[in-house]
Amino acid sequence: MKRLSLYCGASALAGLIVGVAFFGSDPIKFSGKAYAVQPAISSEGSRSRLQAANRDVVPSMTAEEQISISVYEQANPSVVNINTKSTQIDHFFRLQRESEGSGSGAVLDKEGHIITNFHVIDDADAIEVTLASNKTFPATFIGGDKEHDIAVLKIEAPPEDLRPIPLGISSDLRVGQRAFVLGNPFGWDGTLTTGIISSLNRDLPSRVPGRQMQSLIQTDAAMNPGNSGGPLLDTNSQMVGMCVAIATKTGQNAGVGFAIPIDRIKQIVPELIQNGRIVRADIGIMEVMETETGIVIARLDSNGPAAQAGLRGFRRVVQRRKQGPIIYETETIDRSHADRILEVNGQPMRSGVQFRDKIWEYRPGTVIHLTIVRDGKQKKVAVTLGGK
Repeated sequence: MKRLSLYCGASALAGLIVGVAFFGSDPIKFSGKAYAVQPAISSEGSRSRLQAANRDVVPSMTAEEQISISVYEQANPSVVNINTKSTQIDHFFRLQRESEGSGSGAVLDKEGHIITNFHVIDDADAIEVTLASNKTFPATFIGGDKEHDIAVLKIEAPPEDLRPIPLGISSDLRVGQRAFVLGNPFGWDGTLTTGIISSLNRDLPSRVPGRQMQSLIQTDAAMNPGNSGGPLLDTNSQMVGMCVAIATKTGQNAGVGFAIPIDRIKQIVPELIQNGRIVRADIGIMEVMETETGIVIARLDSNGPAAQAGLRGFRRVVQRRKQGPIIYETETIDRSHADRILEVNGQPMRSGVQFRDKIWEYRPGTVIHLTIVRDGKQKKVAVTLGGK
């Protein structure tokens, strides 16, 4: 009998140890609810626990989960779905073929301005914007820039239906910080994906031949077709970039996505709203010849800023020779007459593309200083930039 009692006691002790080890104080989930196993408490504590048991218990969340939920709930009302329709003509068979496309965007202000990628709405005959509330409005194209792949649309929606997205700062981004992508991949609206800022200052070929989209943000937050134009967000639910491209061999997410920095968007969008396009600075130099020691001016706009500042390009030399009653004309190009540009505002110039990009950094009306070589002597020339 004593032996039986000893066995029962040992079994009870083993059961207690197994129960504590198995359950501990972690919640057990049944049908989506969590019930925490707690040790014995006082009668006062038991009363509060019983009261809590009569209510639905919300599952506990980690701090990271709470941040993700907060980002989604704050930003999603500002994200829109963009649908386009276009008609393509097959000139060979003389047939018309209608096509549809979709992308994402974000509400900029209470006036109904929507930001997205230029390639989302390029060549569209009709554009519709669907808000997070599922209300759909026809959209008007306000302005865009193909090189930077930025476009602004406008919808006539009541202000109370529009929730502008908060704009952050992209210059403060650090590799490794958390990032969120919110948009409509494959038409699935309101889709949130998470990742980190994988790298900064990435360059990709622009949709304009010979141009580059510079200093893009790289992230591993999943992007797929339909995410284009949607926001890249930080943990404060602020838009720090706009999704623009993915690196893939299959056409779908491969963990490498790119976004346009919000600081660049802030600079470009007001001009697109005001002028419908970017007004770039123009120096009036039409053609240059690259050398190892600067760029030589080959051709000038005779009425442009460079010509007005006294800069010189190649010179046409016409020589006439008379032979009997016939006069022969021979035209040659005097390249030694042209100025060779060494620097723009102290920055050395080594290629025509670099020179063009440098000029485009300035606004029309800006006075820049060129360091040139003319007739073997170095000098500085001030040029007031025009616009085009």
